[in-house]
Amino acid sequence: MSEAIQNSKTIKNRDLFLQYQQTRDVEIRNQIFDKYRYMAEIISRKYNNKGIEHEDIFQIACMGLIYAIERFDISKGFEFTSFATPTILGEIKKYFRDKGWAIKVPRKIQEISKKVNDVNNLLNAQLNRAPTVKEVAEYIGSTEEEVLEAFEAGKMFNSQSLDEKFDMSNDDSDMSLMDVVGQDDSRFIKIENEDFIKKSMDKLNELERKIIIRRFYSNKTQSEIAKELNISQMTVSRIEKKSLEKLRIEFNK
Repeated sequence: MSEAIQNSKTIKNRDLFLQYQQTRDVEIRNQIFDKYRYMAEIISRKYNNKGIEHEDIFQIACMGLIYAIERFDISKGFEFTSFATPTILGEIKKYFRDKGWAIKVPRKIQEISKKVNDVNNLLNAQLNRAPTVKEVAEYIGSTEEEVLEAFEAGKMFNSQSLDEKFDMSNDDSDMSLMDVVGQDDSRFIKIENEDFIKKSMDKLNELERKIIIRRFYSNKTQSEIAKELNISQMTVSRIEKKSLEKLRIEFNK
C-alpha cells in the first residue's frame, strides 16, 4: 500500500510540474514550492554557525528552490530533488561570496529591501517560522518578483574580504569567509548523470542491461561477456550498439 501511495504522490508532483510548464501559474509554483520547501530547510541548516544568521541563509535557500522550479524541465527525466540540490547550494555559495550595496542598486529596490528585512523579522516572530516569499510580498504590497530581487540586492550591502574572520562562539578557532565559500562541487554533476543513467537504463531490456553493465561498469570485453551469457560475440556487439543508440536518443530528448 505504501508503494502505491508513493507512486500516486510522484504522479501528482509530475502533473504539477507539467501544469506549471504549460501555464506559468504562480499559484501552481507556490504549490510546488510548499511540497519541496523541506529541501531549503535541510540544506540551510548545514550552514548554521558559519557567521551568518540562519534565517538569512534559509531565505536564500528558498530563492534557490524557486529558481530550480523555474528552470526544471521534467521532460529530461531527472528527479527534481537531484536538480534542485545544486541550484540551492549554488545560491547559498553566491551569498557567501557576494554578501555585501557593493553594486549600484535602484533606489526602489533598496527601499523594498529594507521593508523586506523588517517584515521578515516581524512575520518570523508572529508565525514562529520563516515567512514565505508570497507572505512577505503580500504584507508589503509588492510582487513576489520584487521581493526576490530585493533579497538578491540585499546581498550587496557591504563588501567583505574573503580573509575576514568570524568569531565562532562554540569553537576556539576563527573561520574566514574563504573557509565556507568553497569551490564548485563536481559531485552534483555526477548526481545528475547517475540519475539520468538510472532512468535511461530502465528503457533497456534485461539482456541489454546485463551487457551494458558488464561492458562499462565491469570493463569486460565482448568475448568475456559472450562466454558468460552463452551467446556469440557478434550478438554482444550488435546488442551493445543498439543499447547505446537507445541511450543516445534518451540523452537528446
